[in-house]
Amino acid sequence: MLLIVRDEGFLNLALMKLGLFRAPLEMLYTDGAVLAGLVYSYLPFMILPIYSALEKLDGSLLEAAEDLGCSRFTAFWLVTIPLSKNGLIAGCFLVFIPAIGEFVIPSLLGGSSTLMIGKLLWAEYFSNRDWPVAAAFAV
Repeated sequence: MLLIVRDEGFLNLALMKLGLFRAPLEMLYTDGAVLAGLVYSYLPFMILPIYSALEKLDGSLLEAAEDLGCSRFTAFWLVTIPLSKNGLIAGCFLVFIPAIGEFVIPSLLGGSSTLMIGKLLWAEYFSNRDWPVAAAFAV
């Protein structure tokens, strides 16, 4: 990800070659870079449970909903989403829990100004050696 968002990265070089920008964009050490890094890292953990839930879905249920007058969007909203709810919930848990404690991605892509709970816990526990404060933050 660092190769993509730094000043001499692939994205900036492509944008400058296309003539969209004359100077490189400041993408590194921003909240957007941290968000892109988290999405890039945790997207498979969200997709796999949803895919597993959708794989088990019976296609005849959607066909029956359309036969009863539902549009494709309405059939998706009323049939597919409720039946894939377990996959959505599992994906949310698989992504939310480790993303909250993430400290490497915010440190690399966000710099020292980015504040996330995982980075704060790391600083209190290892740098400041203030274990009671780190334990209170963790709770």
